[in-house]
Parts: sequence; C-alpha cells; structure tokens
Amino acid sequence: MITLQFIPNREIAHLEQDAKIKKLIGLVKEEKILLVEGKLTSEEESTLIKKTMEQITKRFRGIEIATYYHEPKNIQFIEKLKKTVAQFILGYEHGFTIIGPASLVREIKKDPNKVELFMKTKKR
Repeated sequence: MITLQFIPNREIAHLEQDAKIKKLIGLVKEEKILLVEGKLTSEEESTLIKKTMEQITKRFRGIEIATYYHEPKNIQFIEKLKKTVAQFILGYEHGFTIIGPASLVREIKKDPNKVELFMKTKKR
C-alpha cells in the first residue's frame, strides 16, 4: 500500500532545521510520500539531501524531491509587496514540496501546469 501524507506548514515551521530534516527523513523511511505545504529553503533542501545520502542502505535508497512554486511573471511590484507582507504576517507559504523514497518514486516531473509523480512497480 502507498501512503501519501500531507504535512501542513504549521506542523514543521516552528521546528529548527535539524529537527525538521529528521522528521521528514523519518517519515520517508516509513515509505510514505510526503506532500509538504510550502517550500523548503534552499539550505534546508540541500541539508535534507546531504543527510539522506549519509543514511543510504540497501533498504533505504534515498529520496526524490520536487518543489512546485508558481509565481506569475508579470505581477506588479506593489502586488508583490502586499503578498510578501501578508505571507510574513500570516505565515502562509505558496507552493508545495513532494518528497518520496527512491524505492517507490521513479521520477517527479513538473511544469507550469502540472506535477506528475511516476511510481516504480514492485516485482512479484
């Protein structure tokens, strides 16, 4: 059975980076595909990949990760400023991040209109 687990931003936003990474890796090691509200910072994402690489075994072969964030290209400066201030005050994060175990997820493709998650089939 495949488990898709939604992680709201409020569940991990207050955690320090190491605790956040540990939680995400722990869930992925349980063979869950995570749909994380918002996006990880570039530092968090690189630390996640580094920590994952340190834990690779025969059973845990790593992760696949993709972040989807759509920012309209022709947004006016004042609108962008309003949005940034609202995000800061309300803590709202746009976009989402998908993280899954490499043993289950073959590939994650994204383009401006869709995100596709390709799964590996288990041999019987």
